[in-house]
Amino acid sequence: MSTQSLYPKLDVRASLAEASSIPLWFDDPRRPEPRPSLSGAHSADLVIVGGGFTGLWAALLAKEQQPDRRVILIEANTVGWAASGRNGGFCSASLTHGYDNGKKHLPNEVDVLEQLGMENLAEIEATIARYQMDCGFERSGEIMVALHPHQERELASAHDPDNGQYWLDQTALKEHIDSPLFLGGLWDTQRNALVNPAQLCWELARVITDLGVDIFENSLVTQVSSTPWGIKVETRTGEVRAAKVILGTNVFPSLIPALRFHTVPVYDYVLATEPLTQEQLEAIGWSRRQGISDVGNQFHYFRLTPNNRILWGGWDAVYHFGRRIKPAFDQRSATFTTLATHFHHTFPQLSGVKFSHAWGGAIDTCTRFFPFFHSSHGGAVVSALGFTGLGVGASRFAARVMLDLLSDNPSPLCELEMVRQKPLPFPPEPLAWLGIQLTTRALIRSDQQHGRRGPWLKMLDAFGVGFDS
Repeated sequence: MSTQSLYPKLDVRASLAEASSIPLWFDDPRRPEPRPSLSGAHSADLVIVGGGFTGLWAALLAKEQQPDRRVILIEANTVGWAASGRNGGFCSASLTHGYDNGKKHLPNEVDVLEQLGMENLAEIEATIARYQMDCGFERSGEIMVALHPHQERELASAHDPDNGQYWLDQTALKEHIDSPLFLGGLWDTQRNALVNPAQLCWELARVITDLGVDIFENSLVTQVSSTPWGIKVETRTGEVRAAKVILGTNVFPSLIPALRFHTVPVYDYVLATEPLTQEQLEAIGWSRRQGISDVGNQFHYFRLTPNNRILWGGWDAVYHFGRRIKPAFDQRSATFTTLATHFHHTFPQLSGVKFSHAWGGAIDTCTRFFPFFHSSHGGAVVSALGFTGLGVGASRFAARVMLDLLSDNPSPLCELEMVRQKPLPFPPEPLAWLGIQLTTRALIRSDQQHGRRGPWLKMLDAFGVGFDS
């Protein structure tokens, strides 16, 4: 669906003219200085590759379980620099990218996973409080808003006060958020929190350092191999010998060749406004600070930051032929213009507001839209990947599962179908690119046709591939 078909032409150049390309969360004097790189030979009980949420939570849980365990974390750049630090900061309880998606893929297990997800979110909140992490955590809930009548009917049917989900008609919704485009919304009071994602990464790094974890940055791991004495993890300037290894590299090419077709990188883009005045806040009525998203296949997500900026992201999800990941792809003026246009039509009360930051980045996605797991090297190396944009919360659960998989006494989590089953891989090029383009167009047509899924999407559904947002 083109921008022009949604809205009349609007010149938004002025509102974007001064936007910084630095992700909002990184434009912060609290950003830590880089740590030393790995050099020489080291040994450890556990090596963790990747300094995003997955690796950081794994390190923290590992030290909480066994304080005397020697843990080394190796990061190719700096802690939290990629998807973990530049996302919208929605920390969801869902482990399966929504209940309906979980039911489609794991119908016999989805209710168990829902409960585990709620427990996981509560444990994140408790951990942040226990270690006094300054990361802007707000247990805000989330409102999913309807822009079209079929979405209104869908969300209204999910009204379930016993589970903390409340349908708000158009009049009631205006008491929470005021936009002429919103027909109503489903307020989930229990299953979402907001956080400053980069600051959470930095605080996790602080805590695990205090617990004795050694963090090495700017150290790209080039190989993981089995040896007679354990696992060897190599960088260009050093190596670590370890008994066990956790891989949390997610969107980047896996160090396990068997996994390289199981995910693709997709670029997501975000804007942030200048801080709103009290008068501007009152004009949109966003007093309870919930995270908000709409429910189209092409959708927006948006929230207030601690200093009352609006973070506004989503809509385009861009795949580059050959699974390419490049810094140049972090900026995309056409998408920023589209996002700004949609913002100004959603909130005409804020017509004079400008954007201070505009950025993007790659996330990993798999064909079932939630994480999967893999063991290799005789069970001494485990991986988790495929979070598809919901890793802020699900990464902690994944870290817990990976530690259990490495344990001499695996827990019941290791027997979950979610853990034992893998999604179908993506095909090689050019089939991957063609398939993604066809799917993107089919999802757009579905939005245009009041949510009806065409032949291509129905075929993907039959094979257990694809996602109905």
